[in-house]
Amino acid sequence: MRVTRVLGAVLAAAVLSTAGCARVVEGTPQANTDPPGSEITEDGAGILIGYHAAPVRIEIFAEPQCPPCGRLQRDYGDEIAEYVGAGKLAVIYRPMTFLDLAGPGYSAHVANALFLAAGPDTDAMTFQKFVQDLWTHQDPEGSPGPTDDELADLAADSGISADLVERIRSGDEGVDVDEMAEQNVDYLTDVAGAVATPAVYDLTGDQLVLLRDEWLSDLMLGLGS
Repeated sequence: MRVTRVLGAVLAAAVLSTAGCARVVEGTPQANTDPPGSEITEDGAGILIGYHAAPVRIEIFAEPQCPPCGRLQRDYGDEIAEYVGAGKLAVIYRPMTFLDLAGPGYSAHVANALFLAAGPDTDAMTFQKFVQDLWTHQDPEGSPGPTDDELADLAADSGISADLVERIRSGDEGVDVDEMAEQNVDYLTDVAGAVATPAVYDLTGDQLVLLRDEWLSDLMLGLGS
C-alpha cells in the first residue's frame, strides 16, 4: 500500500459515519517557537498545515462541492484549528474534484485557490480559516461556483496575504489540477477501496475507521477505532 512521503510512519484513518459524497488525547505540544505553517506536500497533491513533528497527523480528503465535507468543517473545523495551533495535530488537505462532472469547474477552481494560498507566507491557522470559510460558504452542488473575485475576497477575509489574494483574484495557476486530482483519487482508492468524501486518513492502525461524533477527540486520545 502506498504511503504518503510527507507523513512518515504515524497516522490514524477515518471516514465520516454520515453518508458522504461518492463517484484531549494527550499530545505533547511542540517546543517550536515559530507558529505552525502551511506547505505543499512533496508529492504536489496535498497541503500540510501544522508541525511535521506533531504527535497526531492526518489527511483529509474533501470535495469543494460536497455538502458533508462542509458539515465536517462546520462541526470540527474549530477543533482542528485548536489542535493544530497547540502543536498536537498536523493535517494534510487533499482536494478532490470528482463532482466537476462536465470537466474542470467549481471544484477545480477552489482546489487551485487552496494551492495558491499555501506556503511560507501563510501560517496554519490562517490556512485553516480559509478552508473553513470555503467549505462553510459552499455554492449549490453543480453550480458554477465562486468567481475569482469571490475566492479572493474569502481569502482576504481569512487573513491570506495581499500578494496571494491578488494571485487568486487573477486566476493564476497554483497546481496542475488534473494531475493533483488523479493522484488523490488513486491514493484514496488505494486506502479506502472507493472514492467517497469526506475521508480522514491516519496510518497508525492502517485502517479506515467509521467515525462517530467524537471521532476527532477520540483520535487525539488514541482511541481512533
